[in-house]
Amino acid sequence: MYRICKRIELESGHLLSKHPGNCQFPHGHTRSVELVFAADSLDSHEMVLDFKAVQEMVGTFLQRFDHALCMNTDDPNYAQFRAVYGERIIPFEHSDPTSEAMAKTVFDHAQAALQRAQQGAGSYPVRDCVRLERVRVWETSSSWAEYAED
Repeated sequence: MYRICKRIELESGHLLSKHPGNCQFPHGHTRSVELVFAADSLDSHEMVLDFKAVQEMVGTFLQRFDHALCMNTDDPNYAQFRAVYGERIIPFEHSDPTSEAMAKTVFDHAQAALQRAQQGAGSYPVRDCVRLERVRVWETSSSWAEYAED
């Protein structure tokens, strides 16, 4: 089996309403998001898929998180933050935007984008045999959360 990993870095903030400590306050991280794709064979260009295809699939989506604040929609201050900062506030419906939740959010988007690319959307061909294995979100240089489906 062959695997590739595309890593995208961004500055992202969040606050965890349910957290008992300092994470309940707005704070930011230099995050790295890793997407791992796999295939049992290489394409005619000797690749699992082109790294540019991965960027095309998730780049714009991930840029929404850059210099934005992720918030639980149940947070009592959510409406006020959204009114003041608009699209720079990323809603997490009824859940805290933990790194685990972010990993699943990115995975779900990337999985749907992969399926569209396999149907011919985008500038780079993506074979049907390519699969998204996992998404890992690094919160700090020593801490990450990962989401994968069986």
